[in-house]
Amino acid sequence: MAFAVEEINRNSKLLPNLSLGYILYDNCLNLGIGFRAAMSMASGQEKHIVLEDNCVGSPPVVGIVGDSSSTRSIAISSVLGLYRVPMVSYFSTCSCLSDRQKFPSFFRTIPSDAFQVSAVIQIIKHFGWTWVGLLISDDDYGLHAARSFQNDLSQSGYGCLAYLEILPWGYDPAEQRRIVDVMTKSTARVVIVFAHESHMINLMEEVVRQNVTGLQWLASEAWSAAAVLQTPHLMPYLGGTLGIAIRRGEIPGLGEFLLQTRPNIHHDNRYGNSTVNQFWEFTFQCRFAPPPAGWVEGGGALCTGQEDLETVETEFLDTSDLRPEYNVYKAVYALAYALDDMLQCEPGRGPFNRNSCGSLQKLEPWQLVHYFQKVNFTTSFGDQVSFDENGDALPIYDIMNWHWLPDGRVKVQNVGDVKRSAAGGEVLKLNEERIFWNFEPKKPPRSVCSESCPPGTRMVRKKGEPECCFDCIPCSEGKISNKTNSMECTSCPEDFWSSPQRNHCVPKRTEFLSYHEPLGICLTTASLLGTFICAVVLGIFIHHRSTPIVRANNSELSFQLLLSLKLCFLCSLLFIGRPRLWTCQLRHAAFGISFVLCVSCILVKTIVVLVVFKASKPGGEASLKWFGATQQRGTVFVLTSIQAAICTAWLVSASPAPHKNTQYHNDKIVYECVVGSTVGFAVLLGYIGLLAILSFLIAFLARNLPDSFNEAKLITFSMLIFCAVWVAFVPAYISSPGKHADAVEVFAILASSFGLLGALFGPKCYIILLRPERNTKKAIMGRSTGS
Repeated sequence: MAFAVEEINRNSKLLPNLSLGYILYDNCLNLGIGFRAAMSMASGQEKHIVLEDNCVGSPPVVGIVGDSSSTRSIAISSVLGLYRVPMVSYFSTCSCLSDRQKFPSFFRTIPSDAFQVSAVIQIIKHFGWTWVGLLISDDDYGLHAARSFQNDLSQSGYGCLAYLEILPWGYDPAEQRRIVDVMTKSTARVVIVFAHESHMINLMEEVVRQNVTGLQWLASEAWSAAAVLQTPHLMPYLGGTLGIAIRRGEIPGLGEFLLQTRPNIHHDNRYGNSTVNQFWEFTFQCRFAPPPAGWVEGGGALCTGQEDLETVETEFLDTSDLRPEYNVYKAVYALAYALDDMLQCEPGRGPFNRNSCGSLQKLEPWQLVHYFQKVNFTTSFGDQVSFDENGDALPIYDIMNWHWLPDGRVKVQNVGDVKRSAAGGEVLKLNEERIFWNFEPKKPPRSVCSESCPPGTRMVRKKGEPECCFDCIPCSEGKISNKTNSMECTSCPEDFWSSPQRNHCVPKRTEFLSYHEPLGICLTTASLLGTFICAVVLGIFIHHRSTPIVRANNSELSFQLLLSLKLCFLCSLLFIGRPRLWTCQLRHAAFGISFVLCVSCILVKTIVVLVVFKASKPGGEASLKWFGATQQRGTVFVLTSIQAAICTAWLVSASPAPHKNTQYHNDKIVYECVVGSTVGFAVLLGYIGLLAILSFLIAFLARNLPDSFNEAKLITFSMLIFCAVWVAFVPAYISSPGKHADAVEVFAILASSFGLLGALFGPKCYIILLRPERNTKKAIMGRSTGS
């Protein structure tokens, strides 16, 4: 402070023709002493102020630089604020001092704890420390820092406090032992301390006593550069400490100024106290006077006051790491610039009532506070100094790291900084390569209550514990989480399903009766085999068309029946493969028409058997002309046309269509053909069933006709098989989901087709191929002849 005042007085551009004076007080770390000193200076009652004749006006004290403690600054500024006496602190960081309602004339050149807390949160966020402990001092500094830290941490939603402990004042072994026990039992490996070095000394003694290692300490600016803690005794525990430090600055010429220090021998020295004398005696190991009576230790050389400070090593002359001192320097200059701005005011253009200006002769403290708000200058070190609406300086902190060297020395090195950006957020810059970690391996420790939940899981808080303590629950089927620490799992789109890892959605497997699966291959093979057999039988019949067994009972109907059976076998192929609109529309129409054609032929054949038998009786020849070949063809055509009309009406009114069904299985899509109209499908099946039952009844009535080769029996048996298959088909079809319904229908088509083919044409082919001697008219009619 003395150096800054003298430097300003030598500056012809700053406060020209005006000299600044100062009074220095040692508050002895006592609130009462500091408070009385501030009141004495501000009131003008200071006895040691000697005014020259040309100095007039009241009071001569225009501002106060201090205090270093937040608690003392709160007490002093709350009173001085009533009179708007400007007060600039270089070390009080409590965020409560930013309250302009309570402290309207308080300013500071050190960032508030609100920014320091934000800087600490930026650091723990950078290293992924979400589970931390907090130790604070039992004063305004610690309590306000804790409140601010908890609020900011809660709002950021990033981390949690494992514990919060208040360090006792003085030596309290029981309480310190309890606090260290809490730290030991906690799983948090990062400990943040907002306290003074005096608190840390007592705490660390207990840490050493219990040999608590493996902790990463994060220091506030109050002890981040405390040399008293950087000892070989404590460094095994405090090595690697990261700390928030006041911005380092350089003050050119301060070293030379300090070398001018001289002891107070003639009592007319500018310092006017014994502090320099004590320093001198300690530095040069000498005494200014013989020891008093009762002095236990031996005497020493007498001090002359002319000893050379340049010949000794002392921290007093070390100006390489100026931090709080740099803030003092900026505080004095801020007062000077505010005063200079006030004196630059032109009468009639001032900011006060009636555009008046302030003057030294009639200076009001609140006038200087007005100019303090407008202070904006740059130091020789290149730092800008200005105050915001709360009296806080532009915030910037250095990040320090306690490096424990192999030879046992300690090096506190700068590894980055944190400052407020133009957008208002905090910007953290760290050189991680320079950071010393007191762990093996030399990497940042992990400090989390629960390990991060990987993709595919979601977080579920543990009951009764902080939000950072959670369990990882796998996402349920159909839901995924593709981020770490997801709170919720998201549902996959309709056509997608969750992967086995539940971390991404995959297209659902599609299911339909495919040509490539074993069931589809078997049914396709059976369909083609039935078609081939029909073709073979048709070829046999064509080749032996002139034989009695082929010619018996209308060979033309037999050929039509074989062709319709081929269509029945082939229509089953429409049920295999991915359903499409045309296959869905064609499959049931082809199935219905083919089977009606088949059953119509059988019905007509059955009727022909009865008509022929009736015509063979006396007087029955007339019945043949009413049911000749033309009538037979017409009957088949009419019966088939009715089914064609039913299918047309069905397709026009409610056409079957392909449908993606996700109701059967959650993880796959079943492609199926919806019938469109259940009534239409029921009418189609009912009409086939009606013709089949009619054929069965007529054939049953003609089963005992006196023929050696009674075709009515074969028709009866074939219709029995046909009806049994389709009666069993209905409940099986209704209860089978997806592709199995198609398989059931294909199986019913093939079973009934093979039943008709085997029952109607099997015996005839047997006679034609293996028993040709029975393929004669006499053999066929033999039974009735014998009668």
